[in-house]
Order: sequence, then C-alpha cells, then structure tokens
Amino acid sequence: MLELQHISFQVEDEGSDKEIIRDVSLSVPDGKLVVITGPNGGGKSTLARLIAGIEKPTEGRILLNGEDITEMSVTDRARRGIGFAFQQPVRFKGIQVFDLIRLAKGKDTKMVDACEYLSAVGLCARDYINREVNASLSGGELKRIEIATVLARGTALSIFDEPEAGIDLWSFQNLIEVFEGMRENIRGGSILIISHQERILSIADEIIVIKDGQVTGQGSRDEILPKLIGTTMAMKACRMAPGEREAARG
Repeated sequence: MLELQHISFQVEDEGSDKEIIRDVSLSVPDGKLVVITGPNGGGKSTLARLIAGIEKPTEGRILLNGEDITEMSVTDRARRGIGFAFQQPVRFKGIQVFDLIRLAKGKDTKMVDACEYLSAVGLCARDYINREVNASLSGGELKRIEIATVLARGTALSIFDEPEAGIDLWSFQNLIEVFEGMRENIRGGSILIISHQERILSIADEIIVIKDGQVTGQGSRDEILPKLIGTTMAMKACRMAPGEREAARG
C-alpha cells in the first residue's frame, strides 16, 4: 500500500516560494485502481512525479508497504516496485520493441513472453516485436508499448500520468480496454492513473480529487463520480470517449 503523509512541494518562482502541493495525505490500497483527477494546474501530475521520485517533497513522508521511500531515488523506487508511465512516452532510436520489454522484464525474457505482453495491450505481436521504438510509431502505439513494459516489470504500483494525452479516438478506446483488463487482473499490486477523462474515471475503484494542490475529495467511484458529473445524462456521457459526445450532440 502507498501512503502519503502531509506531503507539500514548493518551487521557487520569481524570487519567492510557490506551493504546488499543500499538506496532502492519502493512501492507495493494494488491489485497487485509483484515479486522481481535478482541474488543470491543480497539482495532479506533480503528485505523480513525487510518488515516482522524479521530484522530492518539501515536507512530509511517502511510504510503500510501510517503508519510508521519501528520500529514495527513482531507481531505488523502481527496484521497490514502482512503475511510471509518462504523458509522452520516450522514443528510443535504435532500440526494438523486444529490447525494451526485455529491459523491463530481465535479460532472460523469451520472445514468446514479450509477445504475450504485447497481446495483453491489444497489439499484434508479430507486427511490433521487431519494430524500432521511434517516430514510425503513433502516440497510441507508444502508449500501449509502454504499458506492456510496465506489465512486464510486474510492478507493485503502476502510475500512469494522463495516458489519454495525445492519442486518437481509436487508440483511446483500446487504452480503456487495456486498463479494464489490468483492473480485472490486479493481484497484489495497485494502479494509479492521473486523468480527467470520464471514461477512465468510470472504471476506477476509488477517485481522489486534487484542486489547488490539496485533496478536496476522496472515496469510491459511486460516491465521487456523481458529484463530478452532476447529472444523470452527464453520467451516461462519461461512458463516451472524446468525439463520441460531439457526434451524439450533432
């Protein structure tokens, strides 16, 4: 289980300290898919980076399964089982998809194992296993390959920072199916997604709302989502991906 205890984070802005995260305390229990949502600029992505170790909190503690990881590096946290998927996946010139999965899983990874991870994220293994991770891949393909590497690592906590960013409607629909599959197969680990997309909120076990760097709401999907959506009609709309709503209105 992940625990954040009174986490704050400040940056220097024009000679003064600007507080991005203010006294945030929350927990992500094992076996759950948790979505952190809220308005743009509210601190969601910063919180994800603090959990991954990309940034260090100004105050407070971060615990993973009871161990204080606050001062640990990204590498040490990865060794403890924290996986992080960026909004824009990194492209690796000269590295093939199989190489990337083998780096995530371990040097003894077999081709058949790598193909299983690609299949799990909706990609035809024979079309992708030997492709180079470069500009020839679309944003949606890169997102799913990155998720495949997270699956290969078998992380205790998988963090996805706005996974819907920069992908088309078809890729988004497939991404939802991938997350639904991950949710159904959660065993000892947990999934944390940073998102304001309703379709992703609708598959969460728990939702945490962040606004102005503070937690303004936390609870089950059934408790929090109606407050965010507001109306029954909007609740139905949350099951539509971007573009579907516009088509329905037209």
